[in-house]
Amino acid sequence: MEDATSSPEQPFLFQDFRPEPPEVQPEEPRAVEAASPAIFETADVSSGDVDAEPERRPRPWRRIGQEIVATVQTLLSAAVYATLIVTFGFQVARVDGLSMEPTLEDRDRLIVSKLVYELGDPRPGDIVMLYYPPNPEKMFVKRVIAKEGDTVHIISGRIYINDNPVADDYLTDEWRSHDDYGPEVVQPGYYFVMGDNRNNSSDSRSWGPVPKKYIVGKVKFRWWPIQDAKIF
Repeated sequence: MEDATSSPEQPFLFQDFRPEPPEVQPEEPRAVEAASPAIFETADVSSGDVDAEPERRPRPWRRIGQEIVATVQTLLSAAVYATLIVTFGFQVARVDGLSMEPTLEDRDRLIVSKLVYELGDPRPGDIVMLYYPPNPEKMFVKRVIAKEGDTVHIISGRIYINDNPVADDYLTDEWRSHDDYGPEVVQPGYYFVMGDNRNNSSDSRSWGPVPKKYIVGKVKFRWWPIQDAKIF
């Protein structure tokens, strides 16, 4: 009876356990092998993958510190650029007074080019910003009338340079004076300047020509009031 019962039992057990996956699972090693490279590949490709390597995650205070440093560097760069522009390039100015009417009015905002006279000389007709010769702490805006070597002669408000009348059709009789001046030769390194409001202007007629070193720059643009914006 033992043989009868045991002989069919072995094939039964063999057939019963052979197909069971727990004993042999070839897919499981492949699953581990496929997962492992994926994890390391992600970490290698992206240095910012903090999920793959949590121990390398930057600390919050370090990140904040880096942002503060970047912001300070940006502000310092902007300050340096602004200083260079103001020192060597352009300057914002405001008209204070009526001596340049009708071309410029009180409270007009201007952009003054300081670089232009580093590369060249003022020319008659230029509107310039300059230090007021009797008190260099003040700054004026005037128009260049004559350069060094020119002879200035004003007769009844009409200006003559080297005996030639100055073309100032931009002024009407309302703004012209009726005084006389000269003739006078402008000395080397100096410029004769006047305000466009000839009846109400303190200029070279009263305090003489201006040395070039006192001329700060050329008025290039009026940007305010915006409706009166103009390039000179």
